[in-house]
Amino acid sequence: MDVRYDRLIPVELGAKFDAVFDDCKRKGYRGINVTYPYKELATHKAQIDDPLVRSIGAINTVLFEDAGPKGFNTDYSGFKAGYRNVRGDAEPGVVCLIGTGGVGRAVAFGLLSLGATEIRLLDRDEAKAKALAADLKSAGSETRIVVSSDQATACEGVDGVVNCTPVGMVGYEGTPLSASYMKGANWAFDAVYTPVDTQFLTDAAAAGLDIISGYELFIYQGVHAWALFAEKPLDETLLRADLLETQED
Repeated sequence: MDVRYDRLIPVELGAKFDAVFDDCKRKGYRGINVTYPYKELATHKAQIDDPLVRSIGAINTVLFEDAGPKGFNTDYSGFKAGYRNVRGDAEPGVVCLIGTGGVGRAVAFGLLSLGATEIRLLDRDEAKAKALAADLKSAGSETRIVVSSDQATACEGVDGVVNCTPVGMVGYEGTPLSASYMKGANWAFDAVYTPVDTQFLTDAAAAGLDIISGYELFIYQGVHAWALFAEKPLDETLLRADLLETQED
């Protein structure tokens, strides 16, 4: 199969997201992956058939169909697959989730599906956290949803800590959570995958937590997106091996 995958960064192209999106459609792209910070904005550019994805309110995959662009969220399915790959059937328990933007919304709904007993949302923009809380509650789950205003309260007695902010990625160095608040938790997930070994995960590992890196999300969302683009499955094991070989080169 002849495939071309282009890296299109609106700010580097000196264009707005809408213009880049429309240009891809005009040039005949099969589809696009949408990343930070455009996942919520992209929902206004595509038809979303899945009611769950409409509830998530963010998309990271778009197919350009004859009837118009269609939006999907493989962050949601990718997070769940990555969680299961590392933790098996272990339930998430009580979780502190930091960051309620596009990927945070997908992960929150993923935690709901995985059976989290309580999700505590923490965001500098409290209005965004409250909006996500309302959407999660509307899903009809028995999971308790709480909006927290400080790290100490949000992390007290939690089983899992989750970073869905850009803090820790290249250009946004640091960690969104003090290491002292990780003590007593069982697992940690960081949506950041560049770099894979973020300060957040380094602190979590030092505290003895099971680690789910953003690389897991990166792999699985890509596998699921490829299935949409090509209408063919992608061998995850071979993909991991090829990516590892590329990194070594």
